Amino acid sequence: MLSSFLQRFARRTPFDVPTPSEPLCVIGDVHGCIVQLEKLLHQVPQGFRTILVGDYIDRGEHSAEVLQLLSSHNDLTCLMGNHEEMLLQFLRDPERHGARWVRYGGLQTLASFGIRGARPEMAGTELKDARDRLRDTMGETLCVWLKQLGRSEISGNVLVTHAGADPNLSPDQQPDETLTWGHPQFRTADRKDGAWVVHGHTIVDVATARRGRISIDTGAYATGTLSAVCLTGAEPTFLTARV
Repeated sequence: MLSSFLQRFARRTPFDVPTPSEPLCVIGDVHGCIVQLEKLLHQVPQGFRTILVGDYIDRGEHSAEVLQLLSSHNDLTCLMGNHEEMLLQFLRDPERHGARWVRYGGLQTLASFGIRGARPEMAGTELKDARDRLRDTMGETLCVWLKQLGRSEISGNVLVTHAGADPNLSPDQQPDETLTWGHPQFRTADRKDGAWVVHGHTIVDVATARRGRISIDTGAYATGTLSAVCLTGAEPTFLTARV
């Protein structure tokens, strides 16, 4: 009996399969790609809880439509990405935060909401004017929806978040900054607790599950491919939608 136990132990890998407490489908960074998002939502198996990891806006051409679609679905769990955080910072203090947001895709979001005349070199009163027009167009309901986005979801041995996690901290002790912007050791140091982290933020050629990390940002705005992972307690399976 002892020999059999040792053989089973020797065959084990450091990570068991990701086993959420309910079937999950997690969708990667959308970045304004409404066509792929609609296609992928139709592929989600019945009975699966759907989580999106953030970065719904910027870079792609249809950020407004994406936000309107997601905010109208009460059955979707939408997390905060760093691009949503930059947008909220712009709405709070455009003179301080506007230049960075505009530089990293905010121009496309402004255009999708019909804000004309925005340009990369805006400063001062131009940024404040763009903020005022965007806030009016978005409306209070959508602004409130963005502010209440969570940073992570934990289900079984699965942590879902936007950018990654500190491998030295438990899933429920992760700082917001790490969950939204990442951690320098996330991709190089394996976790010791057996937890799996499903994340976007960093573009990969193909969605993969490896050594406790499930990467699902396939750069939809640049590649045309939006990806998702389905988790049931068996080996992960992947979905894609392309234009």
